[in-house]
Amino acid sequence: MTEDRVSSKAGSEDLRQANRLISERSPYLLQHAHNPVQWYPWGEEAFEVARTEDKPVFLSVGYSTCHWCHVMAHESFEDQGVAALMNETFVCIKVDREERPDIDQIYMAVALRTIGRGGWPLTIIMTPDKRPFFAATYIPKNGRFGQIGLMELIPKIRELWTNNRKDLLGSADRIIDNLRMDNRRATRRAESPGKEMDASSLAHGYEELTSIYDVQNGGFGIAPKFPTPHNLLFLLRHWQRSKDENALAIVETTLQAMRMGGIYDQVGFGFHRYSTDAAWFVPHFEKMLYDQALMTMAYVEAYQATGKKEYARTAREVLEYVLRDMTSSNGGFYSAEDADSEGEEGKFYLWTAEELRGTLEKEELQMMVRLYDVHEQGNFEKGRNILRLRSSPKDAATVLKISEQELQSRLEKIRLKLFVARKTRIRPLRDDKILTDWNGLMIAALSRAAQALEEPRYAAAAKKAADFILEELQTPDGRLLHRYRGEAGIQASLDDYAFLIWGLIDLYETFFEVRHLKAAMRLNQVMLRHFWDDVLGGLFFTPDDGETILLRQKEFRDGAVPSGNSAAMLNLLRLSRLTGDPGLEEKSREIARALTHAKVQSMSHTMLLCALDFALGPSSEIALVGSLEDEAVSEMLRAIRSRFLPNTVVVVVSDTEISKMAPFTESLIQLEGRATAYVCSGQRCLTPTTDPEKMIDLLEKTG
Repeated sequence: MTEDRVSSKAGSEDLRQANRLISERSPYLLQHAHNPVQWYPWGEEAFEVARTEDKPVFLSVGYSTCHWCHVMAHESFEDQGVAALMNETFVCIKVDREERPDIDQIYMAVALRTIGRGGWPLTIIMTPDKRPFFAATYIPKNGRFGQIGLMELIPKIRELWTNNRKDLLGSADRIIDNLRMDNRRATRRAESPGKEMDASSLAHGYEELTSIYDVQNGGFGIAPKFPTPHNLLFLLRHWQRSKDENALAIVETTLQAMRMGGIYDQVGFGFHRYSTDAAWFVPHFEKMLYDQALMTMAYVEAYQATGKKEYARTAREVLEYVLRDMTSSNGGFYSAEDADSEGEEGKFYLWTAEELRGTLEKEELQMMVRLYDVHEQGNFEKGRNILRLRSSPKDAATVLKISEQELQSRLEKIRLKLFVARKTRIRPLRDDKILTDWNGLMIAALSRAAQALEEPRYAAAAKKAADFILEELQTPDGRLLHRYRGEAGIQASLDDYAFLIWGLIDLYETFFEVRHLKAAMRLNQVMLRHFWDDVLGGLFFTPDDGETILLRQKEFRDGAVPSGNSAAMLNLLRLSRLTGDPGLEEKSREIARALTHAKVQSMSHTMLLCALDFALGPSSEIALVGSLEDEAVSEMLRAIRSRFLPNTVVVVVSDTEISKMAPFTESLIQLEGRATAYVCSGQRCLTPTTDPEKMIDLLEKTG
């Protein structure tokens, strides 16, 4: 869809007016290819021009589905007057932060260090040698409410560059010195890391989360409120470890509130990026692939922990959206859908009372008004309604004196009518680039859902995506590339390796095809070779042969997605258990030790706490000896997959191939010619059994 819209725009405009972005692959860069601003893509050409013409560089970082990026583009970058000033004063560079997370990461650190906040659009002004001296996010065309506008800022920068350059260079030097000082402080502390993280770190993480838990609305903190599903994954593990029912209650309240809220697309499914209010009512309407993946994991695990079908239903709905709207014919998954359509945020998703009356029968409309908070004058701007459930289906069914099944059937008929009506609207732009890291997360989510929900369609989609990534985004020497859009390109970062390995491990435990485990191990070796810090441990975000931009950084803090170090730590633990290689577990320990210099804050390190929970145990390894065609093996797998066992790995020994990857399986045999389960926990193996119920009993006793 993105390519169609971009190409039609290019065909309707004079190509002689296109700037240098016209040859790029990124949908975001192509959105700006006809700006009067003479944008360059990031590259040596732009910096050489800046040096030759003795101009500072104006760097603008954003992404295709970013609402405020659109606002700044329409207001300023499409304005001839602003563009003339920019072209005269700067060499201007556009960067898609999803294509180049390495550039985004370092200059976002600059913004956080200098102005105390970050976000997109990110605006950086720097010297031709990439040293920043000014940082901001969105800047209006003209100043307002004390905020300087571009029309005032640009002449000031030009005057300073011409007459007071020494001050600007001094500012750039101070910014870089501060960043280096932060790194040096971290290095000194890491050289004397002190006490390793232990179970008290898990307890502290739980206490921090409960201190900011929103009792009334679910979720954490205040508006704007983000889903942050990795918080919930950690809380489920804490509940299992501590038997603290409050941890589970927090998870359930949050998952239910989000599913009922405006943050969830009640008609077409899938989660919007975040809620602008504390009650999950008014969303920022963009949809990101990584949110769908991580939220699916949270709902699947909640279903395994509680057995409540509402969580399984939500997971299925999210995956229906992904497979319907976000999946390419080659099997890869697209990146995002915009918040805006027809130049207006949320227009695709909102409903007037008149539109609903024209779509639904009278009784159906009455039910919508009663259950979905629909108002004649609208519950949102311009007389329009955001659809949200006012009560759970179970409570609503009780009030209406019908069964929950009957209510769900009626609501589904209403939803389908609205879905068909909505299809006639102009859809938001879809960013159709395929990213290795986000696809890795979706492969993991589909694999876990396939196991827990016994849905072969999810497993097939995960396998197809993995095959595509390994074929199209892997170089002949085994290195990964980051982005595919018609062709593959851009050197992969740590997240690409860590998240794809994550997906491949889950895919192995879905199909038990040894090739997936081999691929995970091979990529893990490449990751350790090119990203590992041999001095202090942990993994850099960029490889040892990558472009160095100011500093080479290590990231441990989770953001919208878990940090690559946290995901890698958990991968190493799982691969160690799957293959019997203790060296991999030691590497995971070194990642944890590399972090002990910093204060672990729950909101920023919950995926690391998930890995720590696995490392501290109890964890279990299960080897099933028998054919996957054997119903007894299938019964054992169903018994495992129906339960919440996050710190358990499973190997199926059906032939000799797995013994090459996991030598400990070579001596395992069937008892009495029947499918046999070998359960090990805490560095000790228990008596093998052919009875699925006894196998589960062993797991529960060791846990």
